[in-house]
Amino acid sequence: MSLILATLTLTSILINFINMMMKTTTALWLPAGEALELMQVRPQTLYASVSRGRIRAKPDSADPRRSLYHRDDVQRIAARTRGRRSSETVASETIQWGEPVLASGVSTFAHGQLLYRGQDACALAAHATLEEVAGLLWESAPPRFAAAAPAAQQQTHKKNTTPLQAGLLALAARAATDLPSRGRSRAVLQAEAADIIGTLADALLPAPARIKKEVPLHMRLASAWRRPHAADDLRRALVLLADHELNASTFAARVTASTGASLAACLLTGLSTLTGPLHGGAAATVQALMRNAADIGTEAAVREWLAHDHRPEAFGHPLYPNGDARCSALLAGIDLPPAFAELRAVGEKLLGEAVNIDFALAALAAVHKLPPGAPLTLFALARTVGWTAHVLEQQATGQLIRPRARYTGPAAS
Repeated sequence: MSLILATLTLTSILINFINMMMKTTTALWLPAGEALELMQVRPQTLYASVSRGRIRAKPDSADPRRSLYHRDDVQRIAARTRGRRSSETVASETIQWGEPVLASGVSTFAHGQLLYRGQDACALAAHATLEEVAGLLWESAPPRFAAAAPAAQQQTHKKNTTPLQAGLLALAARAATDLPSRGRSRAVLQAEAADIIGTLADALLPAPARIKKEVPLHMRLASAWRRPHAADDLRRALVLLADHELNASTFAARVTASTGASLAACLLTGLSTLTGPLHGGAAATVQALMRNAADIGTEAAVREWLAHDHRPEAFGHPLYPNGDARCSALLAGIDLPPAFAELRAVGEKLLGEAVNIDFALAALAAVHKLPPGAPLTLFALARTVGWTAHVLEQQATGQLIRPRARYTGPAAS
């Protein structure tokens, strides 16, 4: 009898111990709401801390689309932020996915939505053209990005020159001759911006045999690529890509604008920055991953990329913890090819992150059999609208953007 009682007692102790450990383990990981309440920060700051390795995160087993955050890490950061922080520390942390460093009324994020001057970009994508969005962002009448005559367009395409190279050269040529933006009226700059964007489109696109001079840009793209049935999907993509707050290329364009440089120089700076593989060139890495998947299988390809510390750019976005709203809006209008559907399923399972706009652009290009560089072309032409809005805003302040550096070199000898 005593043996039975001892066994029951030991069993009870073990059960209580296991329950205690489960509760402790659960308490070690906090949902986003509790983490944000402890830290007293905006969601972007929490995600920035995760991306910099300051806070450990893992997928929530109850809902893989959401993340849990390590309690000890959250409490450590919360305690640090409650203390007095130097202006140098605050300034340096804003550079990497931190709080906005410039006041802007162009676009922002709220509750997982991208807003253009307070209007939901995804809702606008259902009906608006890029020209109409330009009017909204520039606070003007919708501009027209007029095409040059076909003969003039042909002059922008040199032999052995890619569309991207032609675009950079076209903007560089204008940057060398156009007047500075400083001191010129907003109306004059808006008209000049529309002309520059038309010039860039001439350089990026093959010249069609015949086209109406003031046709909307999405129709011009569809005609140049000989994909008339893609026109509405191209329209939606352009609207969704028009602006994205203070991303790298926009910030670069604003820095250039703060010097009083010409509009063409500002757009050239933005386009140069956009070409990076971590920015506008990310869709190209998605296309490369798709080619790799076709050779060795989807899961093998994703695992190979991860094994080589090459995170697929198709998944996740720090500003959209519950999924990139732009991606959902763009994919809603197309039938996802089986290979992309498989990549989406495998990637979301292995990474715990939803697909993003770069995945959607690569899928759009595949569905309509667009040229290989089409995603970057769409990105570039759309984002010139946002860059222009930011340039106009920056020019109106009359202020030079001039951060300070935190010196880490050798001391004076």
